[in-house]
Amino acid sequence: MRESNVDLSVSIAQNSNLVFELFHVIDLSDWQALKNIFHEDILYERPGYAKFCGLDRLIQFYQRERIIASGTHNINKVITEEDSGACWGHFIGVGKNGSSIDELFAEAYSFEDGKIRTRRSYFFRPAV
Repeated sequence: MRESNVDLSVSIAQNSNLVFELFHVIDLSDWQALKNIFHEDILYERPGYAKFCGLDRLIQFYQRERIIASGTHNINKVITEEDSGACWGHFIGVGKNGSSIDELFAEAYSFEDGKIRTRRSYFFRPAV
């Protein structure tokens, strides 16, 4: 049986909020807060890296491997449905080597149990 329109609207709004919260947490470098956003069995695909499987592996990437020191994600648009979504925007920041980063990006998601279950990022180059 399909969810009611009210329940579906709430679910879609929650998924959109989850995407905005994801970038807020990343910009704050609050890696432990990722546990509130990503499903335990997250599968994350990012250009230039092997697939990240599982929440522990994803947090390890952010804590130890990510080449970005700091920056801000400016989200142009988030579109979500019942169990999937996408967003695009512009990141401006600084790499750990001191270099400037200015990158357009897009992402696709699936949602499960109120969290992001899959994430796929798209960049113009694999360096970020």
